[in-house]
Amino acid sequence: QVQLRESGGGLVQTGGSLRLSCAASGATVRYNDMGWYRQAPGKRRGGVATIDIDGSTNYADSVKGRFAISRDSAKNLIYLQMDNLTPEDTAIYYCNTKRGAWSWGQGTQVTVSS
Repeated sequence: QVQLRESGGGLVQTGGSLRLSCAASGATVRYNDMGWYRQAPGKRRGGVATIDIDGSTNYADSVKGRFAISRDSAKNLIYLQMDNLTPEDTAIYYCNTKRGAWSWGQGTQVTVSS
């Protein structure tokens, strides 16, 4: 059974940066198309960024140019670098496969103050 663990969230001011990490025990992330998702209060969970096995990436329009997804195959980690954060980015952030095939982790809370 794959277990996902997200970390790196926190409280930052508008314009700040954070780097989130995702560890997947029981699976190898480089053999899967992976993604970051987020769920803001009162909203449904939605996709933020994806990275495919071949390294190609895609982003939601709301984060293009500010967020960057990457993979460290040696460490079996997925990262999400988030720059120029705004209060609208406040949410719990999760990682999973591109299709959300694995059990969801606890996520990591990102709070951006104005």
